[in-house]
Amino acid sequence: MSQGARGVQHARDTVAQALRAFTPATAEAPGRRAAVAITLVANEGELGFWLTRRVATLRAHAGQFALPGGRLDDGEDTTTAALRELHEEIGVRLGPADVLGRLDDYVTRSGYVITPVVVWAGAPPEPRPNPDEVARVFWIPLSDLDVEPRFVSIPESDRPVIQLPLLDTYLHAPTGAVLYQFREVVLRGRPTKVGHLEQPVFAWR
Repeated sequence: MSQGARGVQHARDTVAQALRAFTPATAEAPGRRAAVAITLVANEGELGFWLTRRVATLRAHAGQFALPGGRLDDGEDTTTAALRELHEEIGVRLGPADVLGRLDDYVTRSGYVITPVVVWAGAPPEPRPNPDEVARVFWIPLSDLDVEPRFVSIPESDRPVIQLPLLDTYLHAPTGAVLYQFREVVLRGRPTKVGHLEQPVFAWR
């Protein structure tokens, strides 16, 4: 989704319209609530999003690629949590008016119910990653999502494992599933569901 300066507002409206036309699924499964932010960022007229790589010293999911996000604090909803985590992890503060919509809840093997929140940043300041959590922030153009994922069978589950090619590696669920659904719903206009997509066994803890 390459845009000139005059097309950035049109891109925002297009994304918002696609999300309004989509009815996100809310998971009824018990679990700890969490939220992640798909933050849309214009860079020289081209639209992309931020992806982080976690520091290697974290107790959980160290070194993995992830969208900014984390658990809901007491009294928070998913929108508030996604915006707070975006600020805490990469130093960018946005508000409720910047939220365009959300995608399906994804239930993880480790007991989390993750809600993806789509946020519009436009052309914000450079991110300032929190060194305690984030090793690096990547700006990924939306055109990089125009690749087909692999769906792999594993003996431990009858659900397919998604592998989304990005950054010279493969992203697995939940991040790979969330970005695949964003691609399908927003960029291709297809109301694709991803709750059935499996995580690799190493993420089952």
